[in-house]
Amino acid sequence: MNIKKMEEKDIKAVSAICIASFSKSVASTLSEEGVLTFAKIAASDAFLNRMHEDNLMLIAECDGKIEGVIELKEGRHIAMFFVKPEQQNRGIGRKLLRSALSYARAGTVTVSASLSSVPVYKKYGFECKGEIGEIAGLVYQPMEIELNKSTQPIANASAD
Repeated sequence: MNIKKMEEKDIKAVSAICIASFSKSVASTLSEEGVLTFAKIAASDAFLNRMHEDNLMLIAECDGKIEGVIELKEGRHIAMFFVKPEQQNRGIGRKLLRSALSYARAGTVTVSASLSSVPVYKKYGFECKGEIGEIAGLVYQPMEIELNKSTQPIANASAD
């Protein structure tokens, strides 16, 4: 498996992975507004726009196929983190997260985790911070990880 920076040619595949994973594990827990909001965020043109901002986008590639993506916004916030549903629990997410955190520019990295992903983030060493919120139909749990504490949980997590 190879972790590398996403290129424009990868956008369509990355968008498809995000939508497939979201559809399988998150969409059924949200309102129609939340599903539509996510579709806009995960659309190819939205990724392209964010590539020109202060966002780092990394992909996991296996045998020439993109299997996962993580987006680190402003060096301090995980904005997107998805692995193909059929490739989950194989260490891809752990490697993506470890790589993204190595680029962090803050001592604490945050994420607005979908409720279904909270256990995964906890496994990686993130802690819930604050109350569950909702923006444009997207329900999330604010979470964060202090990087000086992060290496051990991520290294020991066996699945993603």
